[in-house]
Amino acid sequence: MTLQFVPFGNTFKPLRSVLVASVLCAFGAFASTGALAQSQQPQTVTPQGQEFEEEIIPQCYANNPNVDAFINDMVARYDFDPEALHTLFNNISYSATAVKLVLPSPTPSAKNWKAYQARFIEPARINAGVKFWRANQATLQRASEQFGVPPEIIVGIIGVETIYGRYMGNFRALDALTTLTFDYPNTPNRTERMATFRKNLEDLLVWTCNSQIDPASVLGSYTGAIGIPQFLPSSIVQYAVDFDGNGRIDLRNSQADAIGSVANYLKQNGWEAGRPVVWCIAPDEGSQGIAQAVADGQPEPYWSLAQLTKAGMLLDQPGLNVQAEAPTPVTVVDLPTTGMATQYTLGLKNFYALTRYNRSFFYALAAHQLGEAVKARMMSGG
Repeated sequence: MTLQFVPFGNTFKPLRSVLVASVLCAFGAFASTGALAQSQQPQTVTPQGQEFEEEIIPQCYANNPNVDAFINDMVARYDFDPEALHTLFNNISYSATAVKLVLPSPTPSAKNWKAYQARFIEPARINAGVKFWRANQATLQRASEQFGVPPEIIVGIIGVETIYGRYMGNFRALDALTTLTFDYPNTPNRTERMATFRKNLEDLLVWTCNSQIDPASVLGSYTGAIGIPQFLPSSIVQYAVDFDGNGRIDLRNSQADAIGSVANYLKQNGWEAGRPVVWCIAPDEGSQGIAQAVADGQPEPYWSLAQLTKAGMLLDQPGLNVQAEAPTPVTVVDLPTTGMATQYTLGLKNFYALTRYNRSFFYALAAHQLGEAVKARMMSGG
């Protein structure tokens, strides 16, 4: 049986027979909808905006002892109604697609900074960033003043994540998180990853309960990341803010909430107002050799600038007072490209804050550079 999709706002949702289950907790209530016939084989679903089909097995978590233990824990700690939670989980689907997508590639390709950079620092995304900035100029300025994060950084992150809300994912977050909590594939980091997804599943239920949102209605990526900034539920609970002042947080439909939440996330993860993100290393052979020797892939700055300059590293950063910045902690960011010499740059604490959003060096630098490209286009009147 192939699930059908019907228009639902700016998204699509599965057309399913409906079973309403009121899920009550100490702070509010939400309703769960959705009932599917039992099936032993994955079924094909085509989400909007995806280039692949999602395979699911409906009602895969009924009478599951691990799920029952999780429910008992939620009842004990948060006073959920056990019967209602069982009804909710009885109608959750296993996402075979989510399992496939979290698996590492059997033939991983070599890291290629130039190819990665070209995907994000390109005209269509820059143009979309200019449009987003202009539409939200006052909100971006307010977020910058309140949290100390420049508008271009917020714009860069949202552009890399979803092209300003264009691609937010149409997996049911409840399905994806349940699948990855209880059926994560057999990988070396399986235990750690399952614990992370379990915490996010827990926080999804708590957040939707407190907000009186149907948890089965929440859509996101195949890992359960939600909305314009792609926050996991644990990040929503910890960092999301109601920045449009309407009394609720809506990261899927409110650009203001997305902007304020990204800025708050970075501030809470160490963003330093008025400080740079990276410094350029001089291209001479000696400076590049030092960079190569100390680059270890660690995102947290722990070298002082003085240590590197005393070793002979030169910087290509006009106006920088190297002596005054001698105590500044930095990390060497390596940017390998197939068939080319590896590029290196120095990351400061604000670069590290960007890696808290996504640990990848490529991601952090692309978000920074996209924001700078959008800012340059704005300043040129383009």
